Amino acid sequence: MKKKIAFVVVRYGLDVNGGAELHCRMLAERLVANYQVEVLTTCIHSYSNPTNDYPEGEETINGVTVRRFKTDPVHIKRKFPLCNSRIIRDIRRLLYRLSLLKPIANYLPIWNIQKKDELRIFRKNLFYSSSLFSYIQSHKNDYDVFIPLTIDYPETYYTALYAPEKTLVIPTMHEHKNAFRPILTEVFTRVAYIGFNMESEMKLAENIFGSAMSPHGVISVGINIASKADWEETQTKYRLPEEYLLYVGRIDPGKLDNIFNYFLTYKAKYKQSKLKLVLVGSKFFDAAQHPDIIYTGFVNDNEKITIIQHAKIVLNPSRYESLSLILLEALSLGKAMMANGKCNVMKEHEEKSNHAIIIYRNKKDFIKQLYTLDFNNALRKEMEGKGISYVQQNYNWSLIIQRLNQQIEYINNTKQKSGKS
Repeated sequence: MKKKIAFVVVRYGLDVNGGAELHCRMLAERLVANYQVEVLTTCIHSYSNPTNDYPEGEETINGVTVRRFKTDPVHIKRKFPLCNSRIIRDIRRLLYRLSLLKPIANYLPIWNIQKKDELRIFRKNLFYSSSLFSYIQSHKNDYDVFIPLTIDYPETYYTALYAPEKTLVIPTMHEHKNAFRPILTEVFTRVAYIGFNMESEMKLAENIFGSAMSPHGVISVGINIASKADWEETQTKYRLPEEYLLYVGRIDPGKLDNIFNYFLTYKAKYKQSKLKLVLVGSKFFDAAQHPDIIYTGFVNDNEKITIIQHAKIVLNPSRYESLSLILLEALSLGKAMMANGKCNVMKEHEEKSNHAIIIYRNKKDFIKQLYTLDFNNALRKEMEGKGISYVQQNYNWSLIIQRLNQQIEYINNTKQKSGKS
């Protein structure tokens, strides 16, 4: 009989747009051949409209059994008045930046300070689902391995709480305030295994949680390149220019950093540039309006690939990434890539890819690097070959699934040796 695997993620579906959600779906669908694969998730479809849009219950998507659970209603304002808990987070972040958190964690691995406040924060979260967590608690023996994705929401904590010896966490973490929540010390020191996307992400966790951290390593994920939509139809539909700098992802301040200001300054300085800034994705704030800025809204996978293929340059301005699927997609399609050098993951990509991407660290640097890519055809061509090779060598699916299978078997073997079912 096939072993039974349950992924745990806050949203799931063919029409769900998000990095962790796509990450989950790509892994889940590739395990179907060798395992009974389920996904435990909520009924929420959109971050911007957190209502239980999907019906509660079970459905099958591409061979994966999907179980949806309603989230709990929150009758109090979604704000964080729990100052003490936030102070502890800030202290832990400061200790990390002073290189003191790791040695402290070696002697004090579990921080239970303000745990009640931390749990109250979880209960206010829009993805808090008591029925989902109760299901995991009462059905843990039905599954061989649980694989929760991302530490930003309650799902990972409660999976680790109820089935630590069966849990393989994929944290998708970065140096953001959530990584320093004291309650996560319970997760990172008690689960069976932690699978990171990048070495820089793994090093971040080691410096936060110290030597008591659970067994861990890099698993990562590959990419799906959908068939391309017709370019002329796509260009007409979204009023796309011939030359554009492309961003794909959630359109919110946390992802975009200072990109509007940087780009418009570039355009003012180099009026000969024909570049427009095209942003693909859903808006989560009142973004800048300008003749040189174009918003497409949500596009399907086929349209997305076509839009990437025809971009002159692709951009990831986020400071907080654990991998960046859009970067891998763009590189695999031979596109010149720019990224925020304040993100350690992007610096790791730049180094390991032999500069298949160009990073910038500030406004002046952005303008300089964008000018170089905008007007240097030979450099863009050189980056094309490097990017394709980098993705093929490091993010091919046979390598990724081999790593994941090894850790699933590791967890099962460890349980058998300890006598746990």
